[in-house]
Amino acid sequence: MILRSGADSRSHVSQRAMSLRSLTLPRVQLSAVSAYLPAAIRTSPEVEAMIAAASPGFRVRRGILAARTGIQARRVARVDEQCSDLAVTAARRALDEAGVRVAEIDLLIFAAAGQDLIEPATAHIVQHKLGTTCQVLDVKNACNSFLNGIQVAESLIQNGSARKALVVTGEICSRAVRWDVRSADEFRQHFPSYTMGDAGAAAVLTSSTDGRGVRYRSFAARSHHWPLATIPSGGSMHPRGDEFAYLHGDGPALKDAFVADGPTILRGMLQDAELDFDDVDHIFVHQVGVPYHAEMLVATGIPAHKVRGTVTEYGNMASATIPVAHAMAVADGIVRRGDRVMWLGMASGISVAMFIIDV
Repeated sequence: MILRSGADSRSHVSQRAMSLRSLTLPRVQLSAVSAYLPAAIRTSPEVEAMIAAASPGFRVRRGILAARTGIQARRVARVDEQCSDLAVTAARRALDEAGVRVAEIDLLIFAAAGQDLIEPATAHIVQHKLGTTCQVLDVKNACNSFLNGIQVAESLIQNGSARKALVVTGEICSRAVRWDVRSADEFRQHFPSYTMGDAGAAAVLTSSTDGRGVRYRSFAARSHHWPLATIPSGGSMHPRGDEFAYLHGDGPALKDAFVADGPTILRGMLQDAELDFDDVDHIFVHQVGVPYHAEMLVATGIPAHKVRGTVTEYGNMASATIPVAHAMAVADGIVRRGDRVMWLGMASGISVAMFIIDV
């Protein structure tokens, strides 16, 4: 659903929401949300040292990464690990926590910014490693991929196409980093890649039997911002060439786009949901850096005490950010049964996503 600004947009959204609510579709619950973090830790000083070692003609100012982003460390996958491996490890944990057997899964969605290969869908590789035998597909929408995967799985369960679904992600953004930097301008272009961390996550979805589950979901896009963050390689624009294999981005422009459009979009979503931030117990927000995160909280009015921070220790984990934070909060006893949580996704493109879930 794309939200338009102005009164006409709010009226359109409200009328559409009323018609959707009148369908009284059965709720779908997240029976388990699990995470996998690779063991290796790479600190920001280590990232700066790697850039310096590969860039003899460029001097990296010591401490610049932590100073600009607040990120102290991030996790890095082993050289023999693929996106599918991170997803499979998280999936096994989620299945165990949900008490669901591999044979019971009849829908598997791999939803990530990353992938093992362009062809075939990485979901096939996950299925082969995991041992499921069901319909599979990939869903891709940058850092909102996992949330869109949940959206698709929820819909397919509601319409009877699936009973028990597994949505997984595996992000190895550490392999889209350009280490050999030739100029300050090139350093700025690739700066977002130095904030990334690797992670996997998974969720088991089933029909709700007790009223718990997804209460609300909404999605919006402002797609004219798509050039602000890209990994150009592998598509029809740039089918070949190592120079296109790295993450390029204009971080300040991307931040400005979210700060300009995000609050209006969120207000429309909350009005549509007939809820406010006070009506949820915990909020999980996509995080790319400490200063940007803090500015977004102020601009949107999100209460900081309800948000779990992950970016300082783990960096920007792309589509795994929100499910990893949720899984950590459950493991720490912060999120308990009966709580209401909000997932708030923000992704390059740009897009905004919101889920409100009764745990």
